[in-house]
Amino acid sequence: MALFSQTGHRGFQALLWKCHMFWPVSRCLAASFSIPTREKINCFSFMTSSSTALPVDPKDTGVLPTEKRSEIDCKEEKGWDEETKEIPEGKHHFSSSVGAAKKWSMSPVLSRHKFTNVQPPEKPLQSEEWNRLRENFQLPEIFEELMLNSMIRCNTPIDVAKSLLTHVAKRNGDIAYSVLVKYLTLCVQQGQVSEIRDVYDIMKVRFKILEIGAYNLFIKGLSNSDQWRMALTLLEEAKKIMIPSRTSYESCIKAASCHQEMKLAFELYHEMLTKDVVPTLDVLQSFFDFSKGMKGAELQKELFGILLYLRENQIYPHETFMRSIKLWFESIPGRNWRGHLTNIKDSGQCPVCNHQLEDSNLTEEEYNNLSERIIRDVIHGTDTFRKTSPQEFEAFQTFVENRLPFDIVIDGLNVSHIKPRRMHCENLLDAINCLAKDNVRLLVLGRKHMMINSSNWKREIMKEMQNKADFFFAENISDDDAFLLYATLRSGKHCKFVTRDFLRDHKACLSDSLTRHLFRKWQRGHQIVLSSSGDGKRINFLPALQYDCVVQTTGDTWHIPYKDVFEEKYSYQVPRKWLCIQQK
Repeated sequence: MALFSQTGHRGFQALLWKCHMFWPVSRCLAASFSIPTREKINCFSFMTSSSTALPVDPKDTGVLPTEKRSEIDCKEEKGWDEETKEIPEGKHHFSSSVGAAKKWSMSPVLSRHKFTNVQPPEKPLQSEEWNRLRENFQLPEIFEELMLNSMIRCNTPIDVAKSLLTHVAKRNGDIAYSVLVKYLTLCVQQGQVSEIRDVYDIMKVRFKILEIGAYNLFIKGLSNSDQWRMALTLLEEAKKIMIPSRTSYESCIKAASCHQEMKLAFELYHEMLTKDVVPTLDVLQSFFDFSKGMKGAELQKELFGILLYLRENQIYPHETFMRSIKLWFESIPGRNWRGHLTNIKDSGQCPVCNHQLEDSNLTEEEYNNLSERIIRDVIHGTDTFRKTSPQEFEAFQTFVENRLPFDIVIDGLNVSHIKPRRMHCENLLDAINCLAKDNVRLLVLGRKHMMINSSNWKREIMKEMQNKADFFFAENISDDDAFLLYATLRSGKHCKFVTRDFLRDHKACLSDSLTRHLFRKWQRGHQIVLSSSGDGKRINFLPALQYDCVVQTTGDTWHIPYKDVFEEKYSYQVPRKWLCIQQK
C-alpha cells in the first residue's frame, strides 16, 4: 500500500520533507509541500515507506537537520564478523500497521540467486539507465537487492548506491526496509558517519521498531567515529526491546576503550556476562591493547579478572592475544613484570621460573563428589535413555562391575575414523596395539555392526583385537559417551579414556560452576589425545598431562597456555606452549 494512502496528505508531505532533507535533488523544491499525487515524488531523491510499517507522526518525532559529521577511526582492524555479514541477506523485523512485529524473509528466488554476479556501475546513473539495466536483468523483481549486495561486495562508491535508491523512490514511491538496511551496510562499511546518522533519522520516523540487524549496523558504524556516544544511546534503546547482540556490545566496548573510558568499557563487559552474551577473544584482547601503560589498581584487577575468566572457561588465547597480554604486563608502570615463552616439562615444572604448576589430579573428596554428580546428573539425569534403553545400560553396568578396574577406556567408533583412507578396524587395531603395553587393561566401547563381517570390519581383525582388550558392543543408535564416562569413573582415579570428542554436552548438564570446573580438570588430566601422523601411516598419542593446563597464578607469577592460531571451535586438545610472566 502506498504511503500516501496510509498516512493521508499531511503525513505524506512531512515524510517527503524528511527524505528531501536526507538527499535533496533540488533545494529549490524544499518548500514545495502541496503535492497532490504520488507522481510528484519524482521531485525528490527518495522516500522510505513500506506497506508493513506503521507511520509515526512527525510532530512527535525529533527531526534533526543534516550536518557534516567528522569521523575518527578508532579500530585497529576493519574486519566484519559473521553476525554483521549476514545482515544484508534478511532476517529483518519491523512493525506492522497494528504495531505487531513481522519478519521480513528473503524470497525463494532471491535465496537461490543471492550469489548471482551483478557488476555495479562505476559512477551514478540516471533513472533511465537504471531502468535499462533492470529490464535486461533475468530477474528484475530482485534486481535492486542483488545490485546492493554486489555493491557491498565491491565496496562501490556511496554516490552510486544513492543514485539507485533515488531511482527506486521515483519508480515505486517508497523504499523497502531490506533495501535501506543494505544501503546502511554499505555506509557502515565505508565509515560514512553522516549518512549513517541520516539513515537512522529516516528509519526511526518510518518504523516504530528496528530489528537487531539494523541496531548492529548503526551501533557498529557510529562507535567507530566521533559520534560513538550515540552508539551507547542506541545500545540503551535496543535494550528496551531485546538483549543486544555481541556485536553491539563489543562495538561499544571498543569505542569506550579507544577513548580511554575503561570504567565504562568494563561495565559493558560485565553486563554482557550477566546477560549470558559470550565475549569474543577479539574484544578480550582489546582490553589489554588499550590498557598498555595505564596505571590504576582497579584497572589491573579487572584485567586479572579477564585472565581468570579464561581459566574458568578453559579458553586458550591465540598467539597474538598472548602477546597483547605479555606487552600489557611489561608496560605496567613500576611493576617490573617480564614475560617469556616456554614449554612446560612433563613433570609440570616451568623451566623459566622453576614454579611447579597445579596438579591435574583431583583430591579424593573432589573425585568422589564429581563421580557421584556425573552418574546422577549426566548419566541418569539427562536424555541418556533416549539413545539407549535402561535395559542396555543396566547390562553394561553389570558388564563393567564384573571386570573392574580398567586402565584405559576407548571410544572405539570414534577412534576407528582417525585415518579415513584405511579400514576402520585397522585404525582401531593400531590404537589398541599402541596402548596395550605393560599389562594395561583396555575396555573398548563398540557398536553391534562391528561384529558383522564387512569391508570396514574384518572378522579376523576383530578377533585379534578381542584377544587384547575387553569389548562391549552397544546398539548402533546408542550414545556411547555415557558408557565411556561411567566405565572410566567406576575404574578409579588412575583410569584414562581415549576419544576425540570434547564432551561439552555433558559438562553443560552439570548444575553448578564448581562441578563443571572439576569435570574439565578431570577431563584435562585423563583424556588421552590421539592424532594421525603427517604421513598418515601411524597414530600418535599424547598422554594425559600430569599438570593442569589452564591459566594459573601465584600472585607474583602467571602461567598462560596458548595456541598458535585462533580456533573457532573448542578442541579436546590442550596447548603445549606457555607464557610465563614473573615479577622481578
